[in-house]
Amino acid sequence: MREVRQAGAVAIRGRCLLIEGEPGCGKSSLALALIDRGAELIGDDGVTLQLLGGRVHATPPPNTAGLIEIRNVGIVTLPTTEAPVALVLRLDQQAPRHIEMAEPLELLGQRIPFLRLHPAMWPLPLRAEWALEKYGLALP
Repeated sequence: MREVRQAGAVAIRGRCLLIEGEPGCGKSSLALALIDRGAELIGDDGVTLQLLGGRVHATPPPNTAGLIEIRNVGIVTLPTTEAPVALVLRLDQQAPRHIEMAEPLELLGQRIPFLRLHPAMWPLPLRAEWALEKYGLALP
């Protein structure tokens, strides 16, 4: 089972953080900020998802592997990796201020933790890392 999803993705310590949101909401900017903090690129504006060993695994899409758009700069090439999806973040201006737990989201028949973050509330990269730490699926 395989699916290409309109999203960005980075790997942080071996776990994939899938970043979703409307065009122009800051997905690539968040990915770049996380890469600057040590994350590795999986995909920008598209990620291939497949089921491996009962887990959803994210890999770079073949047609844009290694490419990331930096607004007002252009497209650059970065090394890529792949990782099991641990958390799905949606950049959403209507994100709730407080949550008790991550919502479940089904990807390829598997439940993945999902939460929304307000894209303009800084420090967004730190909030994304803490969300992964607090709500993300652990490595096997």
